Amino acid sequence: MSKTTGSSGKRSIGTVAIRWHGGSLELLDQRLLPDQEHWITLEGASGVAQCIRDMVVRGAPAIGISAAYGVALAARHAGGGDWKAEIKQAIRELAASRPTAVNLFWALQEMEREFAGCHSLDEAVKRLANTAERIHEDDLAANLAMADNALEHMAADKPFSVLTHCNTGALATGGYGTALGVIRRLHEAKMLRDVFADETRPWLQGSRLTAWELSRDGIPVTLNADGAAAAIMAAGKVRWVIVGADRITANGDVANKIGTYSLAVLARHHKVGFMVVAPSSTVDMSLESGKDIPIEEREGSELRQIRGVAIAPAGVKVFNPVFDVTPASLIDVIVTEKGVVSTPNVTGMWSLFD
Repeated sequence: MSKTTGSSGKRSIGTVAIRWHGGSLELLDQRLLPDQEHWITLEGASGVAQCIRDMVVRGAPAIGISAAYGVALAARHAGGGDWKAEIKQAIRELAASRPTAVNLFWALQEMEREFAGCHSLDEAVKRLANTAERIHEDDLAANLAMADNALEHMAADKPFSVLTHCNTGALATGGYGTALGVIRRLHEAKMLRDVFADETRPWLQGSRLTAWELSRDGIPVTLNADGAAAAIMAAGKVRWVIVGADRITANGDVANKIGTYSLAVLARHHKVGFMVVAPSSTVDMSLESGKDIPIEEREGSELRQIRGVAIAPAGVKVFNPVFDVTPASLIDVIVTEKGVVSTPNVTGMWSLFD
């Protein structure tokens, strides 16, 4: 699946996780990786919303892209009577699927804006499909631009190693990656020695997805337990921690996969650079700080078991937030396709949108 061409005809670099066929959407079931590569075919918005809730598709950009295609499917399969109401209901259902990833709401707002100008169902089918495809293509272009921007900031005289958390690669985006896109570009530039990949409990996106994706693409990767990150930094093995984001607020606070905040604390203590890489659609300037970000909590079974195998007492109380918030004061640089913000603050974040 590496380096294939998407529906737009443009070259997609990396592992494809989203395939659009006009009348249907295929999503790679990331819950089954690396054991199985199983694709789920969807023909309606409800199925897309369910896949987002169940983490068949995950990663903020990929969630937004999938939701956009979900709206396009709603238009294509609308009954024809009150077709506007059907599409509006689909948008509401998709919006309720995950509360934290702002890309979801950004993509749905883009679709709503396009939908508002449609005067017939035929027009809506065409325009919404075109808009979803544009969102997908724009995300890939943004990934490539972010990688270029990051490399300019990370100038070094010899190859170095980095540490990453969760999965921010082609699986989580339109086809290249945010933080993992930067890592890909370092590898292409022969500036990467090794990638330390946190396993990322409890869904193990690091071990199941990042290690799998990098290995497939011939990028050197070393898998480590989340608890080993401090020892890796203390030993001087990495120069940068590079992560993605699910939402960035106006002051530069970042919500990302649970465990990111602790990595930022460790990086600051060990004088390791901490870089956040995300498209500008992840920046939510309507929120003043990370305190305003809704943090999704999921059911306790995700911690009590792995793929149905119990690893904790059945009735034990569980705290299972999906994300945490890293304050801007612990972040050295935020990289977007629009530019780079060093030591992020409100002024720097607004500069991206001038």
